[in-house]
Amino acid sequence: MAWPNIFQRGTLFSRFSHHHVVVFLLTFFSYSLLHASRKTFSNVKVSISKQWTPSAFNKSIRLPVEIWNSNHLFPSAEEATLFLGTLDTIFLFSYAVGLFISGIVGDRLNLRWVLSFGMCSSALVVFVFGTVTEWLHFYNKGLYCCLWIVNGLLQSTGWPCVVAVMGNWFGKAGRGVVFGLWSACASVGNILGACLASSVLQYGYEYAFLVTAAVQFAGGIVIFFGLLVSPEEIGLPGIEAEENFEEDSHRPLISGAENEDEYEPNYSIQEGSTVTQVKAVSFYQACCLPGVIPYSLAYACLKLVNYSFFFWLPFYLSNNFGWKEAEADKLSIWYDVGGIIGGTLQGFISDILQKRAPVLALSLLLAVGSLVGYSRSPNDKSINALLMAVTGFFIGGPSNMISSAISADLGRQELIQGSSEALATVTGIVDGTGSIGAAVGQYLVSLIQDNLGWMWVFYFFILMTSCTILFISPLIVREICYLMQRRQAHVLSE
Repeated sequence: MAWPNIFQRGTLFSRFSHHHVVVFLLTFFSYSLLHASRKTFSNVKVSISKQWTPSAFNKSIRLPVEIWNSNHLFPSAEEATLFLGTLDTIFLFSYAVGLFISGIVGDRLNLRWVLSFGMCSSALVVFVFGTVTEWLHFYNKGLYCCLWIVNGLLQSTGWPCVVAVMGNWFGKAGRGVVFGLWSACASVGNILGACLASSVLQYGYEYAFLVTAAVQFAGGIVIFFGLLVSPEEIGLPGIEAEENFEEDSHRPLISGAENEDEYEPNYSIQEGSTVTQVKAVSFYQACCLPGVIPYSLAYACLKLVNYSFFFWLPFYLSNNFGWKEAEADKLSIWYDVGGIIGGTLQGFISDILQKRAPVLALSLLLAVGSLVGYSRSPNDKSINALLMAVTGFFIGGPSNMISSAISADLGRQELIQGSSEALATVTGIVDGTGSIGAAVGQYLVSLIQDNLGWMWVFYFFILMTSCTILFISPLIVREICYLMQRRQAHVLSE
């Protein structure tokens, strides 16, 4: 079996300069901060629900009329929960629309400017949404909806930009393990958001929003002055120039060739080999690239499940088991821990196999079993945490891989060789389609839970995980056949 370049050319990390390390860390923590501010909202849902429905939680006393009028948004906790689910849906729909736009904008403007603007502006919106409204005791459903729509649009600048920057600095040799480790940024952001929120929640939920917004704004300033978008900015060769020296650089992990043995390494849509820079590909051209549509549809189903855990896990633990909100916030971290380990390990395995889809298929099949197990978790925090981590490993891991390493593969396949101006667009399409699925899912989760209970929510998750496998099944079959052919050729050659 032919080992990939990361094992043929010495250690993977020996080829990286300190610039690579700085870019890795800056993009990692920039998106972690964006995710931390989102996680804050899911971590304080119980507190917000109590604030919006004072009568439901103060039945022993008669509230003064002025307090009732200023705080009363909903007559019951159930209606407040449904509105919280609606806010999640509104955010994700606007986030999805913004991803399609941000990907195109990011490929045409300076990625550093777009990312910094999105981080700072989003921090201001989060501050107004969670802190200013509570300080002023101004509660209005229309205002909450408008602010969350704007926040979704601004937050959408993050992922396409950071994936594009990472794609500019890190080639496909070892991309699975590098991006698998790097894609833990979302999970680290969730952990950071949970820790920040739980540490100040005793003073009021508005301080949870205040802290995360302040840290995110500071991060945006650091990105503006410190991030290098590509090696060319400081006179270093781009990754495409480096990959020309790799003996297997012409064989991508994602390609449009039906028979990979007949793949022509010199094929390119560019007419001349002297072309070093081309215009950004159009949205339609990016959609037509091999693998973009199947992975986008699959990610719509998988991100629905992953984001449902992200948005609803603390609420589920508090609502279903009666645990304190701060305890539920801290316990939900184990799902992200599982996702971090899963994304890194599965990315490493996919680098060894030089194929992604078979690794995804096995993980998603095991995810179905983990969902069944977690849905029957007893009222024991240790067992719940263990099952939660296993579920995060098999769901969060594949989700991280599709949104990072596979998106970078799709945006740098040979059909667009010489054009780095497709990375953000392709990433925006994949993540945007995923966010549409997640947006629909958040409303369905609140609806199913309210009418049928939490067990039916888990049945819904199992269905969506199965649909993820279905959408990429042609790619799974093709890549497994290729691996079998390669194995047979290796045996015959011995």
